[in-house]
Amino acid sequence: MSLLVVGSLALDTIETPFGKAQETLGGSAVYISTAASYFAPQVRLVGVVGGDFPEKAMSFLGERNIDLEGLQRIESGKTFRWSGKYHYDLNMRDTLFTKLNVFEKFDPKIPEAYRKSKYVCLGNIDPVLQRKVLDQIEKPKLVVGDTMNFWIEGKHDELMKTMKHFDVLIINDSEARLLTQEPNLIRAGKKIIGMGPKILIIKKGEHGAILLTENTIFSAPAYPMENINDPTGAGDSFAGGFIGWLEKSDDISDENLKKAVIYGSAMASFCVEKFGVDGLNDLTHLKIQDRFRSFRDLSKF
Repeated sequence: MSLLVVGSLALDTIETPFGKAQETLGGSAVYISTAASYFAPQVRLVGVVGGDFPEKAMSFLGERNIDLEGLQRIESGKTFRWSGKYHYDLNMRDTLFTKLNVFEKFDPKIPEAYRKSKYVCLGNIDPVLQRKVLDQIEKPKLVVGDTMNFWIEGKHDELMKTMKHFDVLIINDSEARLLTQEPNLIRAGKKIIGMGPKILIIKKGEHGAILLTENTIFSAPAYPMENINDPTGAGDSFAGGFIGWLEKSDDISDENLKKAVIYGSAMASFCVEKFGVDGLNDLTHLKIQDRFRSFRDLSKF
């Protein structure tokens, strides 16, 4: 099996009520790939960075056995940078600046060796680029896509075309409501499944996640966290754990999709404990399994 991840790589400056991180490694492709690397034997990453991308960051990705053949490095350019400040309600944040730099003209080129990847996860990049990636892939078994408010509002028609190529769509509750103009999440979910994806996951932050398929509605709990330092990347870590488990098990039955949601939730819970990707560093399979069992126990009564 093989897993391809396409998305952004960034240097983030993050401030929360509990601390600050300056130019820490971030971006959707980084969080997805790092979380997935604990399950998939090899993760193939496609993205773009500038000549200023730190060697320490390259080493971090390499140590996680993430294949970087598809990483474009533009020596004359600068890496995408983002800065945000979170409030005590960590669902609320202010974006202080966004500097796209080399990411502004990102043109994903899939290496020949990647084109037969069976599992594909697309971060929340332009839906036109998501489609361009899929045009270069030969018969993937499962395509997981993400999007965001910016594309829902700014490129709605293009997103509608792209969603028809997704097997799984992962969005949060506000995005689901915006996409469907439907306040009820179950009704919104059924509408979205009618738009193309066969499987939908609606993330609800500290309230867990909902999995919807044609035959299943599964509500996963949130892990009761005592220490949340930085919520950046939690959604992408969820996506990485989700698709990483599916690639490892090579099983997309409804029952295994439920397990994948729990593994995704587990990886998101590790992510928020520290700043940037530090929460996903140096995990063990035993620790992940313990967190998985804790989630499972929360669902029993």
